[in-house]
Amino acid sequence: MNTDRIGRITSKGEITEFVLPDAGTFPSAITAGPDGALWFTLNQANAIGRITVHGDIVIHPLPTPSAAPVGITSDGAALWFVEIAAGQIGKISVDGGITEFPLPDRTAKPHAIAAASTGDCWFTEWGANRIGHITDSGEIAEYSLPSPSSEPHGISLGPDGALWVALETGKVARVEP
Repeated sequence: MNTDRIGRITSKGEITEFVLPDAGTFPSAITAGPDGALWFTLNQANAIGRITVHGDIVIHPLPTPSAAPVGITSDGAALWFVEIAAGQIGKISVDGGITEFPLPDRTAKPHAIAAASTGDCWFTEWGANRIGHITDSGEIAEYSLPSPSSEPHGISLGPDGALWVALETGKVARVEP
């Protein structure tokens, strides 16, 4: 298994791979950024990466050691990501400035994140059976899920304005904020 590449596939099925600067970095998630580039988490490299459609890559190391970033999203102005091993939510500007926000429960294991609007994101805490909300100022609110041990992983804002959460129990939850 190659863990040191970002791939692009065209609508015709043509695949191009871009080799990352370091081996074993384990890219985990990728999203389109507000600057026209793609931004991705490097779980084992403890970094956020940026790649242009031409393959130019820049790596931004995280300030917290061994944070293990996983999910990433764009709010239209900045990129937000979760640090599963550090129990934090991070934000990176398109110029590379990083801000980290510790969760009240550092063992919550945030896994996925989705932007509702600029400076307004929702995230999963699979280690704590909760979803959380964070604002641009770092204000955090957490909400327990009604099913015990549901282990929320994926999260998305639906066209109906509700949050949709993929649960490790094989179910999907709809949460009205």
